[in-house]
Amino acid sequence: MIARSRQVALALTVVLAAGAACQARGHHPPESGHPGASAARDRGFTLVASGDVLPHGSIIDRARFDAGGAGHDFRPMLSGVRSVVADADLALCHTETVHGADGDHTGHPTFKSPPELARGLAATGYDGCSTASDHILDDGADGIRRTLDALDRAGVRHAGSARSAREARTATVLRAGRAEVAHLAYTYGTNGLPLPPDRLWAVDLIDETRILADARAARKAGADVVVVSLHWGTEWQEAPDGRQIALARSLTAARTGDRPAIDLILGTHAHVPQAYEKINGTWVIYGMGDQITGGTTYHGGAPDPRGTQSTLGRFTFAPPARPDGRWEVTKAEFVPLLFDVDAGRVVNLNRALAKGAEVRSVRDRIREVVLSRGAARDGLVMGE
Repeated sequence: MIARSRQVALALTVVLAAGAACQARGHHPPESGHPGASAARDRGFTLVASGDVLPHGSIIDRARFDAGGAGHDFRPMLSGVRSVVADADLALCHTETVHGADGDHTGHPTFKSPPELARGLAATGYDGCSTASDHILDDGADGIRRTLDALDRAGVRHAGSARSAREARTATVLRAGRAEVAHLAYTYGTNGLPLPPDRLWAVDLIDETRILADARAARKAGADVVVVSLHWGTEWQEAPDGRQIALARSLTAARTGDRPAIDLILGTHAHVPQAYEKINGTWVIYGMGDQITGGTTYHGGAPDPRGTQSTLGRFTFAPPARPDGRWEVTKAEFVPLLFDVDAGRVVNLNRALAKGAEVRSVRDRIREVVLSRGAARDGLVMGE
């Protein structure tokens, strides 16, 4: 993995004091650094976040082809967003699937991805990933262990699932410039698969009281910015559902002292792009869509090209004007993406080579959805 200043982990493990029922999860590898950060990055930082990485069987086959038949290589698949991801001070992704063992790699309905996926994410420039999803128990506790082990080996931090009770009590905190950013992650459920009775801490489930307790504990432990990833919403529905809206309003209204309890909410799961909205002064992405997917059919089997469309959010944070103040988002952007199923590549729809009429039509439709709840009035712009 490419070492950069934004990937510096806190040497001091931050253990949440909220109690076993409301604890954040993560892993803290040894601190690493990159000298020569610019003065601009000392003043603030940029954060990018992208949607679900969901390798269906066709995606696994493509990664095998890109590796020349020996193993799997996901780097070419993600190369279209590498410049955007690698240029950020902090980049977060969402791995919806677990990793299989000994060549046992499958797509829908029970996902078990190749472990090389973690290396591909790292090479693209991702610093951390949320792992709480409805597929996190597709291969039981062993699947969680293999997934987090692979992310550790690649140098990619993770939040939302855990291999041990101790890890389950440890917050994931990343360095972005001079800011310490806590990343928390939760899922609405696990597709009916029960948590192992002796590992009820293995996956973070959405619960408002628990999320706020974790966020406040992270803030009190020293986090400058608290980011929450939520695997939520109604699949194939562009409009956020009532539960998403209600939870977003409640979470963004909560405070920790003089500051909001949460600074940014990142949504996944719907498989289609959903709106961005600024609520109570905090940006919420209801759903980013699938960054990588082989699934383009709705539940009834009808083709749905929206399943290949997604966005990447980019937020520029400025340091507080006063001690103990809030790190403010001074610029909010979205980048429209398309997964080209035939080529097996993520495409940035705003890049120079992607300017055809059909591409512009898809890009404009994504923009309409993203801005459907008034985000343009609050300054959200489309970026490259």
